[in-house]
Amino acid sequence: MSGGVDSSVAAYILKEQGYNVIGLFMKNWQDDSESCSAEADYADVAKVCNTLDIPYYTVNFSKEYYEKVFEYFLLQYKKGRTPNPDVLCNREIKFGPFLEHALKLGADYIATGHYAGVEERKGLFYLKKAKDNNKDQTYFLNQLTQTQLSKVMFPLENIEKSQVREIAKKLKLSTAEKKDSTGICFIGERPFKEFLKKYIPAKTGKILTLDKKEIGTHDGVMYYTIGQRKGLNIGGVSGTSGRWFVIDKDVENNVLYVRQNEGEELFSKSLVAEGFNFIPKVPEKIEFECTGRFRYREPDKKINVKINSNKVYVEFENLERAVTLGQYAVLYDRVYCLGGGEIIAKA
Repeated sequence: MSGGVDSSVAAYILKEQGYNVIGLFMKNWQDDSESCSAEADYADVAKVCNTLDIPYYTVNFSKEYYEKVFEYFLLQYKKGRTPNPDVLCNREIKFGPFLEHALKLGADYIATGHYAGVEERKGLFYLKKAKDNNKDQTYFLNQLTQTQLSKVMFPLENIEKSQVREIAKKLKLSTAEKKDSTGICFIGERPFKEFLKKYIPAKTGKILTLDKKEIGTHDGVMYYTIGQRKGLNIGGVSGTSGRWFVIDKDVENNVLYVRQNEGEELFSKSLVAEGFNFIPKVPEKIEFECTGRFRYREPDKKINVKINSNKVYVEFENLERAVTLGQYAVLYDRVYCLGGGEIIAKA
């Protein structure tokens, strides 16, 4: 129970189906002077559980979150990459210590408000896309193992987000109108630059065009992502017109490279991903065609895949815009998620 509308309705659905439901709230970030959202979320959990008449508990995995997710998050930013903490949080916390704690309480399964599904066939567990394609969250679940998938239920698999809101309103749940969280996993929404500066000292540097002309300064290359056009503060450069885009980041020399308008430098024909987790198992063929996503909420793209040990090489059928190191390449076969790995190179 996160304190949001999705997990609230997921709990209701399970109870209606006859399950003995227990609410479990996780606190994974120590509150500071900027954010007390965990307290407000827990208050909503209490209200919802009281309305649904189910017991609820709270657990604190702040130490595990910091060591297994946040430290890696910072390391990636220091390297100039743009990490995806939600993927790590699912693998290392929600379906790690959280699952273990639930089992110790006597639970047979954990259930979450993710928009996804699980299907078992011949002892193997498949991760499936949700009915609501706009909310499908299999991208964030690409690192889940067979053991983890065997112990999870996704009650919202076949429900549209609009239906979830309607159910919550009919039940008069306190979370019915609560907006979806869009901040860093378990840290919440806050001014990102100011938050990151607490952990990685800001280091100003040059903004250069691709022909090495200096046109401005940046606050630190870690604050920018490939393809970004907002927040560069270089509009109105003498003798130029058109929007500027981030094309590359030179971490070693602390240089941000930009160009005007979208050019070929912003597009890639292939990528390399490592740390690949295959669902339900490693494919028998080392080369095959399928579809893939390279960021959340984008349509599946046709790709050719080659597997070499723990690295996966992906060639795009069409050029792909703003492939970003640190994000995940996630493979699909129709409605099934085949797994994913972290993007470490592009060409």
